[in-house]
Amino acid sequence: MPLTSATADLSPSTASLNGLDGVNFFLAGILAGFGPYVAVYLADQKWTQEKIGFVLSASALAGLLSQVPGGELLDTTRSKRVIVALGVIVVAISAMIIEFRPNFSLVLIGLVLQGSTGGLLGPAITAISLGLVGHSALPERLGRNQRFASTGSLVAAGLMGLIGYALSYQAIFLLVAGLTLPHRCSRSNPCS
Repeated sequence: MPLTSATADLSPSTASLNGLDGVNFFLAGILAGFGPYVAVYLADQKWTQEKIGFVLSASALAGLLSQVPGGELLDTTRSKRVIVALGVIVVAISAMIIEFRPNFSLVLIGLVLQGSTGGLLGPAITAISLGLVGHSALPERLGRNQRFASTGSLVAAGLMGLIGYALSYQAIFLLVAGLTLPHRCSRSNPCS
């Protein structure tokens, strides 16, 4: 069967498309907390620049090294939503480690875990998008994904900046963990 006829019949529900919009918005917001806020928070905890640079570099390296095994995992897994949910849980755990145990070895583990989700989350969102809209509508969908991700990142960065200024840098990571809740709560999977 030609590829175009296989994808021409796709008509995803509005709820599925809106859910994907929400995932992109909140996922970008969650990941915004691991940018400059980690460095500022760790500096506030009296970490040296060398230690901060090391854990951030280890996180970035974990992201690079997770690309191939992450792609393989996504290719062999039928439920990409499970991969996204597990990735979000890992990010929440990483934020809580940084929040409550900012010692070198635990932060290193937390940031390596968070970085390793880089090889999974973006490609999983793309795979879900492809499954929902098909090949012909994928470019438009990816553009929409990016609009929601950019908006989520902007809103979260502003909110995190306000929280860091008004409360503490540590409170930012509570917000990151809190932003993971919408990923686990939906109409099909309500929070208890």
